[in-house]
Amino acid sequence: MRNQVISSAAMLLAIAGGLSPAQALTREELAARVLAAGYSEVSDIKSTAEGTVVQAVKDGKQVRLVVDSSGQIKQQK
Repeated sequence: MRNQVISSAAMLLAIAGGLSPAQALTREELAARVLAAGYSEVSDIKSTAEGTVVQAVKDGKQVRLVVDSSGQIKQQK
């Protein structure tokens, strides 16, 4: 019984640890994070294999951003 409880707790921790910050954020939280990073007009938020892809504007130019599994915002060229 005790081993089963320990195994269940370990499994839950492993699952929780596997959630990426980018995927755990709501669309509104993700948009707020991008806006706080200095971008504007956040739109077209999509989840992809590379992370969460976002369209935004920086210095008057349309840019494509990827928020990776660690929550880092990276601008693609």
